[in-house]
Amino acid sequence: QVQLVESGGGLVQAGGSLTLSCAASLSGRTFNYYDMGWFRQAPGKDREFVASISWSGGILKYTDSVKGRFTISRDNSKNTVHLQMNSLKPEDTAVYTCAGRPIDSTHYAYDYWGQGTQVIVSS
Repeated sequence: QVQLVESGGGLVQAGGSLTLSCAASLSGRTFNYYDMGWFRQAPGKDREFVASISWSGGILKYTDSVKGRFTISRDNSKNTVHLQMNSLKPEDTAVYTCAGRPIDSTHYAYDYWGQGTQVIVSS
């Protein structure tokens, strides 16, 4: 059982930066048993994948639109995952959601989701 809580969203001007954080509350397994990811849903659009990080932090993946601007990281000792967002663009405006998946999952879909945090990039 995993509960995820995001924080760090807000309003920022184009070109600015924000860091999103996701804190995990666990039951039965340790945080390093989960692959973690960030997703976002922009107004009028479906949810899309943004970035992911493997359980050990060794494998990082990003959607093309954020490569070079966003950085995902995790601290397994603190049960946290972060998304550093630089050079933000208006098209980055979305609700950003943290997600987790046990490394022994038999399917590729993420099993646990946070409530989301709003990011608004103006101009």
